[in-house]
Amino acid sequence: MPVRYKLKEFLFETIIRASGLASIIAVGLIFFFLLKEGTLLFQTQTLGDFLLGKKWYPISEPPGFGILPLILGSLLVTLGAAIISIPLGIACAVYIAEVAPPRIKEILKSGVELLAAIPSVVLGFIGIVTVVPWIKSTFDVPTGLTAFAGSFILAFMAMPTVVSIAEDALHSVPKIYKEGAYALGATQWQTIYRVVLPAAASGIVAAVMLGIGRVVGETMAVMMVTGNSASMPKGIFYPVRTLTATVAAEMGETVQGSDHYFSLFAIGIVLFVITFAVNMTADVFIHRRRK
Repeated sequence: MPVRYKLKEFLFETIIRASGLASIIAVGLIFFFLLKEGTLLFQTQTLGDFLLGKKWYPISEPPGFGILPLILGSLLVTLGAAIISIPLGIACAVYIAEVAPPRIKEILKSGVELLAAIPSVVLGFIGIVTVVPWIKSTFDVPTGLTAFAGSFILAFMAMPTVVSIAEDALHSVPKIYKEGAYALGATQWQTIYRVVLPAAASGIVAAVMLGIGRVVGETMAVMMVTGNSASMPKGIFYPVRTLTATVAAEMGETVQGSDHYFSLFAIGIVLFVITFAVNMTADVFIHRRRK
């Protein structure tokens, strides 16, 4: 091999390795910064009161820094979005990968990618104009700014991730599996249900986990349509507030160095841990699929 090709190969390997290390270092520095600021809250508050407290009154006297209502609000919105997006996303992925004609398949894949490109604030505005009034009139509730509105909007934000990754997993199933099923007399739907889906199960689970991670970290859309009520959730048709919306809504109003300021960074630590756990779970399933 000529020297110049070896030099190019070494150069590209070095750039790729440096990029990977830079990403790891950046994540580590972000987490260190969150720890540095967020742990100062626990000089005056206990971890149990912070995680399990039911009152979020950071500017009251005495202040309350319990984030249990915010955690439950985030879980309620995320669960609702998952219930909507997972069946629709997997069904759409199956149709694109196994049923749709080639021309329709390309159109649908482009449409899914286009949906992923819509800014979250635009989806939040659409939710305020269309989804929120529809929920209020259809379900006869005092306000349409509810957890269900957030779940509905976030479901469509998670679907492109679920569809794209699940479709790749279904497409990567070896053709010999399907040919063997057809040779044994299975129909197309029997092959999809009994052969293709089980073979792509780990990839589909990874798609679901990454979609959930996308939902957990969303801020603007969920802040616009959920009502931002920092109280214990009463149900899916009541206003709630999420962890991300709390940070976005209150960071500009805090006094730097106050307990309120430190509590928002502590919320950031909780969000970091949740999203890290979700993404690590998805990574485990992706590597299992590769094996």
